[in-house]
Amino acid sequence: MEKFIWYNPTKLYFGKGQINKLNNELKQYDKILLVYGGGSIKKIGLYDEVIDILKKENKFYVELSGIEPNPRLQMVRKGIELVKENHIDLILAAGGGSTIDSAKAIAIGAVSEHDVLDLLLNKYVQEKGIPIGTILTLSATGTEMNPRSVISDTENNLKLGLGNWEVDATFPNFSICDPTYTLTVPKNHTINGIIDIMSHVLEQYFSRNENNILGEQMAESILKTMIEIGPKLIHDLENYKLRETMMICGTLAWNGMLRGLNNKGDWACHRMEHALSAVYDIAHGEGLAIITPQWMEFCAKKDPSQFVKFAVALFNVSIENKTDKEVAFEGIKRYRQFLKSIGAPLSMKHYGIKDYDLDDLVDKTMLGSKEIGRYIPLSRDDVKEIISQVF
Repeated sequence: MEKFIWYNPTKLYFGKGQINKLNNELKQYDKILLVYGGGSIKKIGLYDEVIDILKKENKFYVELSGIEPNPRLQMVRKGIELVKENHIDLILAAGGGSTIDSAKAIAIGAVSEHDVLDLLLNKYVQEKGIPIGTILTLSATGTEMNPRSVISDTENNLKLGLGNWEVDATFPNFSICDPTYTLTVPKNHTINGIIDIMSHVLEQYFSRNENNILGEQMAESILKTMIEIGPKLIHDLENYKLRETMMICGTLAWNGMLRGLNNKGDWACHRMEHALSAVYDIAHGEGLAIITPQWMEFCAKKDPSQFVKFAVALFNVSIENKTDKEVAFEGIKRYRQFLKSIGAPLSMKHYGIKDYDLDDLVDKTMLGSKEIGRYIPLSRDDVKEIISQVF
């Protein structure tokens, strides 16, 4: 196990009715920017609850609505303007990953002397930002308890990430996680959330960390939980207990706990998926379902060792009379079958895409890097081979 820093300043309010903690959290702030998406928070009554609390606490507030999936840089810029114009001292994001990711980019963009695009391009590190509060309505990205944010630059067809794990700037100050607000999440978004949660764990599971029994078993526990509840949930979307379990799995998958134990992880699949969704505007979870099995097969040919653990622990694959590669590939096959069973796409053919610029997708994956990934470092040619298999 390598030395690591695990820092997480987010106060998490988890469970039914935790919205009643919002008024106490608001007391130290005067001017709030309320950020949300396409209106789902109004359909479930959350918008009215939040506005009532803001009014009762006599808070000045302005709204930024219309945050889209694969959140846009244009909306981040709009939010930055609102923060500056209104001297906002808290950004309150009510929604899923896209809404909260936007709030994080706004929070640092509004106080930085540099343009927010330069922050997204990692030209500069911003160590302080406007405080952030979140109310989660979609279990998926773990953004409610981590500093990471991914924003789409649609002018250049790029998805760019920011967020430093060792400073406060983009960690939410507090997050309210009530599974009740996820009961109306439709089937397709639920499926994507399941994939996203599992992908975050898998990215950290495939590491080169030694003496990592605890980290591996904690990762396997989250993965096995999602394999157990995922198929049940998509056939019983309003089941509170299943939603509750999915929500805590999403938080634990990417709040830094596994990151420390598993030595940061691989993340090549996310890099490749970001290129696909930047160009084709597909859902993040769908892109991960498409790219991850292809990455697994490529890497298992070179080093099947961790894939053997994956196959045995998650899918009870027998090792008797089998080579390591046979065990590994049987595990990958069963993971692909699991994805298919919950309704995930497994190829870009799902979208009817026939024409594509492979070199451009590789460029958008590498972003100037010579290699990506840690389990098997991938060259440009490796990435090209993997992405070519998804079409």
